[in-house]
Amino acid sequence: MKKIFSIILVFILFFAAHAFAQNAETMKRDAFSNLDARYADYKNIALQIWDNAEVGYKEYKSSVLLQKTLTDAGFVVQAGVADMPTAFVGTFGSGKPVIGILAEYDALPGLSQMAEPEKKVRDGKTSAGHGCGHHLFGTASVAAAIELKNQLLKNNLKGTIKLYGCPAEEGGSGKVYMVRAGLFEGVDVVLHWHPNSKNGASPNSSLANISAKFRFHGLSAHAAAAPERGRSALDGVESMDYMVNMMREHIPSDTRIHYVITDGGKAPNVVPDFSEVYYYVRHPKPKMTQDIFERVVKCAKGAAMGTETTVDYEIIGGTYNLLPNVTLAKVMYDNLVKVGGVKYTDAEKDFGKKIGSTFVNTPIDYTDNEKIEPFVDRSKMDGSGGSTDVSDISWVVPTVGLGTATWSPGVPAHSWQAVACGGTEIGTKGMINAAKTLTATALDLFTSPQIIETATTEFKKARGDSFIYKSLLGNRKPALNYRDGSVNE
Repeated sequence: MKKIFSIILVFILFFAAHAFAQNAETMKRDAFSNLDARYADYKNIALQIWDNAEVGYKEYKSSVLLQKTLTDAGFVVQAGVADMPTAFVGTFGSGKPVIGILAEYDALPGLSQMAEPEKKVRDGKTSAGHGCGHHLFGTASVAAAIELKNQLLKNNLKGTIKLYGCPAEEGGSGKVYMVRAGLFEGVDVVLHWHPNSKNGASPNSSLANISAKFRFHGLSAHAAAAPERGRSALDGVESMDYMVNMMREHIPSDTRIHYVITDGGKAPNVVPDFSEVYYYVRHPKPKMTQDIFERVVKCAKGAAMGTETTVDYEIIGGTYNLLPNVTLAKVMYDNLVKVGGVKYTDAEKDFGKKIGSTFVNTPIDYTDNEKIEPFVDRSKMDGSGGSTDVSDISWVVPTVGLGTATWSPGVPAHSWQAVACGGTEIGTKGMINAAKTLTATALDLFTSPQIIETATTEFKKARGDSFIYKSLLGNRKPALNYRDGSVNE
């Protein structure tokens, strides 16, 4: 009798799972249709943020716009979370599962650009520009959250959606403060995406990162009449830079160190009594990143001693390496394939080719936007390229992301070309594809709890039983003025 009961139970579970899967696919098709119907609305929101082009922690108008969009859709929004005026969390629903979606909206300084395929600064506007496509990032994530709300209501599904408004990804480590404040406690899975020139959802890592501003203080004097009475703060900066550059030979080859002198003095005939240099230190492993950063600090102290100046420093940003989750990546990849690539009109293809002509000796496949990059499991490989504050979230909650083609093929991030594409339909089309993929992936999670169970098991194993999260930023408050050179309290 027990055997017969077991067989019946297996059949019941099988058909129930099949029914849930079929229902999820129906919901996805409905969601895709709804997102297409609101294409113009979400395009308008994205272009408003593109026009605002507000840098990290200064995204006041962009943050308010996204908050209002969520509030109008029935979300409860908590603003100013984790001591950041432009950060927020929008919540809808109740109970498990709890699915988080990340939204970004900060621009990059010095990338003002019109939506044209030649370098042309916007007149009378901010000097910043959305060279990383965060105007699209924030809008697509909000669109996905709203459509998920619609599907939960329409299909009587239980669960909670949390949309995280995340400021200052570009160097400000906004999400780290959100993690530190415990805003991801109780969340089952976090979804995110990023603008790109290709479409893909393979699991991979990134570089851990610590950034800091080193400030040297000396004595001003007339550089010609009494140079012996001065002590140049700029000499301190340049001596530090020289020592760090010498150090490059004696650190792991996969380390990345870069810097800019943000204040070198005001006039050649005045010995500078203040000078500042802004450093990034990156490595695939957080511990190694910390060790190398401490050596950079020693260079700063040595430079100050040798130039008879003083130095202090302020850590501005600090992020872990991304912890990939193969289970979730496979689900997201399958949904990206369902959504498909991005189709351009002839005019948009011409725009892309004009953009492509601005690069030197760069081979470009002008059909990349239409393809989905093959799934490649890079979860065991060390990170490369850039850094992201999404990484810290990935060490406290199973996290997965994708990229869609929002820029013409061959266009790199952090470029005027990316800003130009982001102000056109090229950007908007890729944005809607991202919204569809996020929505579809979340619907799988809401209807198939076993995916979350498997992903959580993988997450715990990859993280290790002894792992305890500790921010690379220490206990400092958000560096709200890191873009304008102010010393933070």
